[in-house]
Amino acid sequence: MVLLILLLVLAAAVIGTPLADRALGRHAGWLFAGVLLALAGVVLALAPSVLADGHTPGFTLPWMPQIGVGLSLRMDGVGWLFTLLITGVGGLIMAYSTRYFPPGRRLGFYLLMTLFAFAMTGLVLADDVVLLYVFWELTTLTSFYLIGLSGPGASRPAIRTFLITALGGLALLTAVVLMVLRVGTTRLSEILADPVWSQDPAFATTIALLVAAAAFTKSAQFPFHYWLPDAMAASTPVSAYLHAAAMVKAGIYLLMRFTPAFSDLAVWNAALITVGLITAVVGAVFALQQHDLKLLAAYSTVSQLGLLVAVIGVGKEAALIAATVHTLAHALFKSALFMVVGVIDHQAETRDLRELGGLARRMPVSAGVTALAALSMAGVPPLLGFVTKENIFKGLLEAPGPMWVGPSAATAAVLASVFTFAYSFRFAYGTFWGTPRGSTDVHEAGPGFLAGPAVAGVAGLVLGPAVPVLNRLGERGAADTTGTYYPAGLSLWHGFSVDLFMSLAAIGFGALLIRWTASGERMAGRTLFPVNGPTVFEFLHEGLVGLGRRVGDLTRSDSPTRHLVMPVLVLTAMAGVAAGAGIEVPDQYGGTTHPLDWPLVVLATVAVVGAVMTGSRMACLVMVGVAGFTTALWLFLLGAYDVALTQLVVEILTVVVAALVLRRLPRRFHRAPRSRTVLTALIAAAAGVSAALGTYFLTGRRDISGPGQYFLDHSEEDTGGTNVVNTILVDYRALDTLGELIVLGVSGLIIIAVLNSSGLLPSHGSRWVVVSRRSAAYDADDNTLIMRAISHVLLPLLVVWSVYLTVRGHTDVGGGFVGGLVAGAGFALVYLAAPSASVARIKLAYPKIIGAGILVAISSGALGYVDGSFVKPLHTGVSLPWGGSFHLTTALIFEAGVYLAVVGVVLTALNQLGLEESRPGDSTLGLMAPTPDQPPTNAPEEGSGDHPEDPLGTVPNGGTR
Repeated sequence: MVLLILLLVLAAAVIGTPLADRALGRHAGWLFAGVLLALAGVVLALAPSVLADGHTPGFTLPWMPQIGVGLSLRMDGVGWLFTLLITGVGGLIMAYSTRYFPPGRRLGFYLLMTLFAFAMTGLVLADDVVLLYVFWELTTLTSFYLIGLSGPGASRPAIRTFLITALGGLALLTAVVLMVLRVGTTRLSEILADPVWSQDPAFATTIALLVAAAAFTKSAQFPFHYWLPDAMAASTPVSAYLHAAAMVKAGIYLLMRFTPAFSDLAVWNAALITVGLITAVVGAVFALQQHDLKLLAAYSTVSQLGLLVAVIGVGKEAALIAATVHTLAHALFKSALFMVVGVIDHQAETRDLRELGGLARRMPVSAGVTALAALSMAGVPPLLGFVTKENIFKGLLEAPGPMWVGPSAATAAVLASVFTFAYSFRFAYGTFWGTPRGSTDVHEAGPGFLAGPAVAGVAGLVLGPAVPVLNRLGERGAADTTGTYYPAGLSLWHGFSVDLFMSLAAIGFGALLIRWTASGERMAGRTLFPVNGPTVFEFLHEGLVGLGRRVGDLTRSDSPTRHLVMPVLVLTAMAGVAAGAGIEVPDQYGGTTHPLDWPLVVLATVAVVGAVMTGSRMACLVMVGVAGFTTALWLFLLGAYDVALTQLVVEILTVVVAALVLRRLPRRFHRAPRSRTVLTALIAAAAGVSAALGTYFLTGRRDISGPGQYFLDHSEEDTGGTNVVNTILVDYRALDTLGELIVLGVSGLIIIAVLNSSGLLPSHGSRWVVVSRRSAAYDADDNTLIMRAISHVLLPLLVVWSVYLTVRGHTDVGGGFVGGLVAGAGFALVYLAAPSASVARIKLAYPKIIGAGILVAISSGALGYVDGSFVKPLHTGVSLPWGGSFHLTTALIFEAGVYLAVVGVVLTALNQLGLEESRPGDSTLGLMAPTPDQPPTNAPEEGSGDHPEDPLGTVPNGGTR
């Protein structure tokens, strides 16, 4: 339960950030520091139980029980260490932040920092791979926003960091999905203990590479190392926490966590050791080149992370002990150095080594803290870094493989440590004891500013001689990652050994390097490579965007042909492959053809041929409508009454709406070249034959699928409904239907936005005015008299019928979608019967109706939380006073939302597509003609009836619609 309390306290801190920030301003950092340090105290209190006794506290709470995902938490030795770092170092940095920032509110900073602490804690305690992935991505998002808080200049670095770490997140997601599918559980501890890792080397190799890729991006390993220095655009507290002690450690944690599964895998060992050592050397060389103290600290972080990755890759007990204790040492000295960089920048107003020097007299405490942290990083006794660096050398000597691998790996680590000693000296000496080069008006920072780095720096000094107290931590870390107990034997002095001489060699050659490079000045600022990481990233990014743009150009057109050609060709190709494979038609039910099928086939064929052959847009619309109505009749014949009724009403509304659109287009299609006509005819014929074959194969000639049989057998038992189609839509896959509903609503709003912003709706300033036709054929007032009389009766009946269809949809033909369509058809009838534009406009707030429908559907979905999950329908039986009962379900509320959204979209189409505003005084509707002062260039000859704006020879605001 204590693990859940840790997360709940951090979640409460996140929620309480706005109030604390409003009340305390930047001093809210003290409050959050207190919370994090208190939690660190709780973690320390668990040390005897977790480290000494081997107890593993855990907690499990169902989250998504249907797929076996739970809120499972577990703390072993590795989890204990990282939780302590997150809370302990986080508390120091929160306290430091109260003096780093100027007075004022820091809502965004404190909110994101506490959210990041929550995400990292959840990550290292998660015992469910899905939960681990969620927290992993949450750290990526918070890092992105924290970097971006620094201003416009941090925008691109934040984006580059986000894209690189998100790329690793995709690799981790792939690994999570594959592991869950293969092992059959989401529990991390069970996955790691599964024998599949030794039984299936191919699967283990795949997962190992995916996990390694995720860790490399998060922990800034080569070739992804450049994002960490790039992220130095963030404020110093963010860099000290995320990029030194916490976020970059997420990759280290992931590698340690999966070591039990992959430690004996050669590709895992080789990848981690090789990439880690390359990163260690490259990062160390680049660090020595820097003039900016913050960039120097950033590249040194990259180098130290490389050593950690390499030693984890060895996979042996001694190596994992070294990785465990060096993780602690690195968090202490690197967070201290980053915080000192902020102090120097704040007090001296620069962090450029070319403008610093001789600050030790004026900033003695800062100088002392920097010296302690730098000596620990350089591996100088008696600091903790000296002991942990020795153990890294010792662990690398045991690298698996041929005999030369271990010595070679240790030699590379020594080389990196030579540069580490040099840049550590450059950092401390160049700032505080070098030749003064900057302003002399510099003074020491206050105790509140120095407390955080001082605690971290002194801790490294204290734990050096007292390093045996970390034996339990190292032993438990090795046991958790290798499954074997191994005595740590940590001590400041353990006699003469190979690793001791390697440490001395690193210090000695480091001193020579300092002398040879004049404290790094001879290397600083030199260009070693023609390009750098951000440049390569931007080049690749622009290339990918450009490639995507060129691929998009293939279909970036208003021509339907461009969009239809690929699916039509793919469908035809699939049919060809299936036919070529000689697939037999399973006709086990026999006699599937009905005598009435053939007249419908003939009618549909005639309609399709007529639509293809005609040159009139209106005639084509009529033919397409005939084909649609034929399909609806066929569905009725097959017994699919729900689908047939929906198809019928959709066809009615499609013809109405399409006619409204055609009024804005020329009457006839433009002439196409004969070659194009022949080609498109062949493609259409091939696609038609393919679709016909598919229908023939799949209609009544095969067994009912397993899911289909389940729905037929269990829908009434599960949902109380007997309309299987409707129960699938609103019970079994309600979330999918909700998504479609939102798409439908957004489509309606897009119609409004596009037409009102594109100028497609003529206004009073249009050069077109309405002139009347004297012929009675164009007198809408007379021609629609009968329709208006009927609509007064039909509209109420259609609305009542639509509501009836909606209510009964759960047990009989109907539902919210078809009910909304029927109501929309009623409104379409009223629209068509109107004698003028002013009367035709249906004065209902259709955007609000769409929004209300979506809100009702979402609200009904929220009721599902009563029984455990979103959009899960609730069911109950209601007894009637006069006897009997009926089934009541929240799916009916969901149906009401669908009904409202569909009605709103239909009203949107009618009002937005069908009406143009006429000038005041235009009472009779007729053909639009140009005003005398602005004659159109393409006006038709009188009497031709072929006006480009009036393709039907009718009036736009009334008349025949």
